[in-house]
Amino acid sequence: MIAVPNKHMPNEIIPATKLRASISSIGTRSFLLEAPGDFDLAAQRRIWALTQTLKTWTDLVEIIPGMTNVLAIFKETPEDPDAVVGRLLSAWDNSQSIDLSGKTIEIPVHYGGEFATDLPTLCDLSGLSARDVVRLHYEATYRVFALGSAPGFGYLHGLDSRLYMPRKTVPSLKMAKGCVTIGGMQTGVAMLTGPNGWNSIGFAELQMFDPLSPTPAMMAPGDTVRFVPERVEL
Repeated sequence: MIAVPNKHMPNEIIPATKLRASISSIGTRSFLLEAPGDFDLAAQRRIWALTQTLKTWTDLVEIIPGMTNVLAIFKETPEDPDAVVGRLLSAWDNSQSIDLSGKTIEIPVHYGGEFATDLPTLCDLSGLSARDVVRLHYEATYRVFALGSAPGFGYLHGLDSRLYMPRKTVPSLKMAKGCVTIGGMQTGVAMLTGPNGWNSIGFAELQMFDPLSPTPAMMAPGDTVRFVPERVEL
């Protein structure tokens, strides 16, 4: 799950500044802290550190780290929300950057072909050839920032800025499980067949989520991911 603030609530309690995190209320028991600054690894490392601190808080029932944010869910509705905001900001200010020691995952990809339904549009948007798009995608090294959206889905950071492509206004209704996709400045692999607003440029057959396994999700925050061009059909 990646937390999204409830826009119908008076949700922004502390506004973001260049140096300070922002905190939004989601319902009555949940608070979303979002890191200030750029969407980058430095911000995510502090989120990982803050998550470790929050695990020591006995009044929390769940902690959900996301993409440069973390959702803290309390067991009970706090009597003093302002005090909660102060605690969270203090914890953030005192969080030291940490790096998670993860494994390296190589994902074989069939670039192009029948599943690369959005590759032509990406070429038009970027001005790059299909071959250059494919090359820039597989030459990059990615880090798993967080899991969410669907079981085992990893949000990957490290996409070349030239491959930026906004998510679709109208999602594809039945994108296939295994499609290698781009959404904004992120990339990933579809875990389920169904509606999807990301843009497909290829396909990966690797099974990355097994509900019967002791560790169902192949990816974990901190892992390094490389896409390997198994086949290129342009």
